Amino acid sequence: MAKDHGPSVKNDAQYEALRDEGMSKQKAARISNTPDASKKGGHAKKYEERTKQELYDEAKKVGIEGRSKMSKEELIEALRGS
Repeated sequence: MAKDHGPSVKNDAQYEALRDEGMSKQKAARISNTPDASKKGGHAKKYEERTKQELYDEAKKVGIEGRSKMSKEELIEALRGS
């Protein structure tokens, strides 16, 4: 059973798995708090094929700070967690 990480982490089991893989606390929390993070996909457009607004909306959804001042390239980098 996954440890309760408090109200700031919505999916404790996924958070722990991501931390075990070596992700930072911030990145693991951001991913585990995304409502559709655990769903299988493979059908999404590549970041480079999306508009800046689409990237901004995704950054907002996962809680990336400073997104309003980022260029398209910076949004892509932030979304990839670099």
